[in-house]
Amino acid sequence: MSNRVITDKDMDAEVLATYGAEAFLSREYLEAEKTLLWPKVWQMVERLEDFPDVGDWITYNVADESVIVVRVAEGDDASAFRAFHNVCPHRGRQLVSVPDGVHSVRGKKRKNFICGFHGWTFDTEGNNSYILDQQDWHGGLTPDMTCLSTVKLGIWNGYIYINMDPDCEPLKEFMGRAGEILDHFDLAKMRYKWRQWAIYPCNWKTAIEAFLEPYHVAGTHTQLLDYGDYYALSKQYGWHSVSSYDTRDDKFKMSESAGTTRAGKGDDARVSTYELIRENYETVNYSASTETLVKAASRLVDELPETATPAEIIAHWLKSAKADDAARGVIWPEVPPAIKQESGLAWGLFPNQNILHGETFALCYRVRPFGDDPNKCVFESYALERFPEGEVPQTEWVHADPTADNWGSVLAQDFSNMEFVQKGMKSSGFRGALPNPHQEQKVINLHRNLGRMMGGRGAPKALKD
Repeated sequence: MSNRVITDKDMDAEVLATYGAEAFLSREYLEAEKTLLWPKVWQMVERLEDFPDVGDWITYNVADESVIVVRVAEGDDASAFRAFHNVCPHRGRQLVSVPDGVHSVRGKKRKNFICGFHGWTFDTEGNNSYILDQQDWHGGLTPDMTCLSTVKLGIWNGYIYINMDPDCEPLKEFMGRAGEILDHFDLAKMRYKWRQWAIYPCNWKTAIEAFLEPYHVAGTHTQLLDYGDYYALSKQYGWHSVSSYDTRDDKFKMSESAGTTRAGKGDDARVSTYELIRENYETVNYSASTETLVKAASRLVDELPETATPAEIIAHWLKSAKADDAARGVIWPEVPPAIKQESGLAWGLFPNQNILHGETFALCYRVRPFGDDPNKCVFESYALERFPEGEVPQTEWVHADPTADNWGSVLAQDFSNMEFVQKGMKSSGFRGALPNPHQEQKVINLHRNLGRMMGGRGAPKALKD
């Protein structure tokens, strides 16, 4: 094996790479993440719809950090929000108590935060407004000493992000080309369909990797092979990366073939396209598509001749579904074909998000470490969709044990891998990962960027010079 660290150029050239198991198993590595990773990277906290009113607030908790985000004004830009470290500057008590195993703490109509230890009080701008017996400090306390520690905050596509590093790059720059592409899908206009979380017995990186590539479909989701081909590609975009469905047969190549709205396999693509989208929708907890798309696909065999080409079938299907949605008040964004092709299937947003997207839906994952155990994580998944006005479902984060009944059969199959990948990497016979340089580049890129944050630890190396 070479000692050369993989570069952008190597990634694009699909150079063979490997990395070890330290990042998944080492408590020391987990401790290092607490200072080198989580306090220094942009992270998604929540979506804007969780803050409809001034005074709405939430805690975001990761590793040993807890951050309070509060709406202080009307509007959906960053100026309407404030973010602070969840700690009183007096003696270090959390302002909002966050017990272990709690997803988040949230509330409404907050006008101030009062420390439960000595009653120090802070307004929603983070300024100290009350100190018991302040005269005892003989005038030595200053506003800079007694205010809350601020956290950078940004808004992107309906998401609230925070970064604890005061010198961090702007969120727009961090999102880069990935953000520009996903902007076309107008995720900000989508709303939660469902959202669930679980504490799972694997490292957070093991968990997110299970959703970064379709290469595992043939071995894990074998029932899906009856309906479609799952050959894939992936590509790095700096901090972030994308996976797409690739095609071995040129007749299936079109701007839509990279994502979920694609033709199925078989002699009659009218039938297989419907079967593919229906199977995906029903077995991925009624997400990764919409009921409108499934119903429109079910009519293909009646509305098109058997001689229709895959390109004609996809074009008719999407036109029909778009019209059906418009009739019920759901308007699709206009995504140029070149953008749709580049946007692919799903984006891995560093460090801990994955977004599988379409014009009217998104299936998303987020993971975080749980406590001081490298073998546990907080796993979250949620579905977004466009809804007609007045028909947005009311949702909250629901703790759900990782079973097929709670998550659908496809996600349950993914869960069945995650635990045993974590166990398998502990084997003395495991020599290091051998990721597919074409189909699993998102996984390689995750570890390449982790290496950048972690002082080179665990960075993928080229297998040959």
